Amino acid sequence: MTSGNGKDDERPWPKDAAKLDEDAAVALLPERPARGHKGSFGKLLVIAGSLDYAGAALLVCRAAGRTGVGLVTLAVPETLQPLFAAKVVEATTMALPEDDVEEVDPEHALARILDHEHDALVVGPGLRPGLATAELVRELLVAVPDDPRPPLVLDAEALRSLASMDAWWEGDRRAAVLTPHAGEFSRLRTGSGVEAPADGDLVDDDDARVAAAKDAAATWHQVVVLKGARTVIAAPDGSVSVATFENPALATGGTGDVLAGTIGALLAQGLEPFAAARLGVFLHGTAGESVRERFGDAGLLASDLPDAIAMARRRLATVAERRNSDKRLGFRVREPVGAVPAGGPPADQAAPETPSTPDPTPA
Repeated sequence: MTSGNGKDDERPWPKDAAKLDEDAAVALLPERPARGHKGSFGKLLVIAGSLDYAGAALLVCRAAGRTGVGLVTLAVPETLQPLFAAKVVEATTMALPEDDVEEVDPEHALARILDHEHDALVVGPGLRPGLATAELVRELLVAVPDDPRPPLVLDAEALRSLASMDAWWEGDRRAAVLTPHAGEFSRLRTGSGVEAPADGDLVDDDDARVAAAKDAAATWHQVVVLKGARTVIAAPDGSVSVATFENPALATGGTGDVLAGTIGALLAQGLEPFAAARLGVFLHGTAGESVRERFGDAGLLASDLPDAIAMARRRLATVAERRNSDKRLGFRVREPVGAVPAGGPPADQAAPETPSTPDPTPA
């Protein structure tokens, strides 16, 4: 068995988990019509960033663009909009009303967010902690009957906000992908009534990671991405995939923000949450391996990843195109020269009859 870096890996594959490999990722890749335009490829709204964590928001936006989404809008507290507008190039910005400097007014911010046209959201990276943020996250999760709301990616401060809420998963909730690392996952589980020792080792024990993520996804009715070596992606229906990547170079600040933007972009392009999460993890992991080949196990920067994600997607698209071409051309195994197919030659290739020899006896 090999890990994502191609080295021998003696660890057994976790039970009841599908392997997230290239074949699985190719099947998830969304189509890219030749006559598509920026509106065809989705609109992503990113609610992220603060004065102390501006980089998180910028990484989400860049990763989303490199993953192929058509339009990205970054929503920030109104006093910070001039700062972020000067930093983002391809994305647009939107000001969220505030109660205080850098602190959003949940009610009025929610109204502005819901009024903005978008196909998916990323919420949490770099947000300022506080009651206002928690209330905004709570309201964004609410699903409205007969008025479907776009899916969410919840990361970082959004996850910490959930961990402070009682039974946040109950009632009508819109579809979401939760992307916790082991520490965030443990806090969420504790808030759900499951103490950390019950889940076991969530860093080194792959079977424990799979079991815990599977149970959490079923309890919360959401897709869970438990980050780390061999990232686990679990769906509410019990489906579980595990990525092969084990890359210490990714253990650096900001790489999770890139993953959130990648998954958000795929949601905006129309993939369902479980599919978007799996493909996002694969692209992110492949990009990490590409950068690792250049710099080694240390020194990777989160800002190195978005360009590599675009190249990883290109590789998958090339593989998919080649496979589809092979099917259209009807490639098949060639028979050895002179071999007769089972059942004899086709009727139109039957050997001609040998003419009969004239009878030499005179009449």
